[in-house]
Amino acid sequence: MRDSKVIGERLLEWYDRHARVLPWRVPPGGGAADPYRVWLSEIMLQQTTVAAVKSYFERFISLWPSVGDLAAADDARVMAEWAGLGYYARARNLLACARIVSDAGGFPRTREGLQALPGIGPYTSAAIAAIAYDAPETVVDGNVERVVARLRAIETPLPAAKPELIALAETLTPQERPGDYAQAMMDLGATICVPRNPACGICPLIADCEAREKGIAAELPRKAPKIARPNRSGIVWVARHGNSLLLEERPAKGLLGGMLAFPSTGWDGRDLPPPGDADWHEIGEVRHVFTHFNLSLRVMLGDLVGRPERGHLVSLRQIDRDGLPGLMRKVWDVARTEIAA
Repeated sequence: MRDSKVIGERLLEWYDRHARVLPWRVPPGGGAADPYRVWLSEIMLQQTTVAAVKSYFERFISLWPSVGDLAAADDARVMAEWAGLGYYARARNLLACARIVSDAGGFPRTREGLQALPGIGPYTSAAIAAIAYDAPETVVDGNVERVVARLRAIETPLPAAKPELIALAETLTPQERPGDYAQAMMDLGATICVPRNPACGICPLIADCEAREKGIAAELPRKAPKIARPNRSGIVWVARHGNSLLLEERPAKGLLGGMLAFPSTGWDGRDLPPPGDADWHEIGEVRHVFTHFNLSLRVMLGDLVGRPERGHLVSLRQIDRDGLPGLMRKVWDVARTEIAA
């Protein structure tokens, strides 16, 4: 097995020259990282790509430059700015965490303290502790799993291999510059040790990679067969009242929690009647893929007779498409075409 200290030294030398420039990152040798920016970026990056997060991060920082600013923000405004990043429970936890941290006067400095906060799990707490406070914590995301699996030629399929990969990653984490090392591992996995066609020829760890030596680098990490997503279906009502449409706030917990949406039923565990009396007619269908299921919704349009039974009316001119979650944007696009006809 290759020497862990040598691997760390080679990786940090490479990182000093080739670190990615990211809006939330302090470059090598650039001083201490801001825990607020580290935390915000890590929450945004949960199950979302770097490319998608950049613009959202920059907008959040411009609107709320500090954790105190975010803590004082209006919930609906934050949820609207979050729209498009998905997994809306993260946005609710973001606000809850910001308010606890603001009241406490700052972020905890330990992994244990960080992990006690809303929305911060083992990976995120390790990342913040390492990057913001240079604590010798082991940070393991998908990129790191791939790098370690190849370095040590681990052929056990994921997710069963996770405990072994975490244990091996811990043996590689150095006591010096652990924050830079954590980011270096992520950068290596994101730019060179990529899932397909890894660029082994320019990898700083080419001499240390056991999978390359065996000729199986591109095959690792192996993955267990995927389980097919189940299909769900339901109805969404676009209720018109004069020059307004009916929107309602989704329940705080659950899918699209706390977001503005058109009333719907049959797909999220709720069995609800139409939001009022109308001559409903079907105008189309939308399809959407969630993490754990595929969804199809029949889009029903109708002119309400009298006031709606729930939700609130929003003028057509005031409906903010970008403030709607992705599924409801699709509904709006179908409805807008029909309404304009």
